Amino acid sequence: MTGELLRVRGLWKRYRRRAGPRSGAGVQALEDVDLSVAAGSTMAVVGESGSGKSTLARCLARLEEPDSGDIQLEGRSLVSISGPPLIEARRQIQLIFQDAAMALNPRLGAGEIVEEPLLIMRRGGRRERRRRALELLDRVGFPAAWEARRPLELSGGQRQRLAIARALAVEPKVLILDEALSGLDLSSQAQIVNLVMDLQAARPLTCLYISHDLGLMARIADEVTVLFRGRVVEHGGIAAVLGAPRHSHTRGLVAAIPALPA
Repeated sequence: MTGELLRVRGLWKRYRRRAGPRSGAGVQALEDVDLSVAAGSTMAVVGESGSGKSTLARCLARLEEPDSGDIQLEGRSLVSISGPPLIEARRQIQLIFQDAAMALNPRLGAGEIVEEPLLIMRRGGRRERRRRALELLDRVGFPAAWEARRPLELSGGQRQRLAIARALAVEPKVLILDEALSGLDLSSQAQIVNLVMDLQAARPLTCLYISHDLGLMARIADEVTVLFRGRVVEHGGIAAVLGAPRHSHTRGLVAAIPALPA
């Protein structure tokens, strides 16, 4: 790990309920969130459902606009930018969703899906894009014969690997996996985790795992940030937080871990 890559300061996000008996009422999704992520590190952001984890992920990827606060990548603010600078920021921070099938075009084959962001960003000619797509598919463990397979022909773990290949096509600096391991069997989880670790070893890549499973994150993260009702209630090295959790919510998450790693 080197210096700080990503910094979040005083981030706030509030939504309005659109339906139900409390329609129009405000929901505070994020409240004064501070976060710092070192280049090349793996950060886990954990908390119960509704704690604001996915909202934070979408704000970092600039898919949601925070109400206030700042997000900086390598010291440059991403909050006030638009146009080409915003496109470049979205290239550098890629988000993998829990349900990859919803984020992949069902009409395209695997090779075309990986090529798509290169085509959108006008990177390389036709042959160069296909060569890059095949390289990335091979990198995530796809046989060449699977190039034409569509997302619905793939398992959940295979779709996640395809989503990672697509994200890597534009050479991001930050990869955010928003509950991307949820719903996968243990074997598929291990494959995705090992893949991401191999990718980090091969090139500069900073990873944020958004998860409710502190036990799983204990095995792969360098640091952990705990969210509770939109606020950061705990942050530190994974071993320190697991060994001496200060907040009651963190203690509950630690208590739910079946067995801590040796």
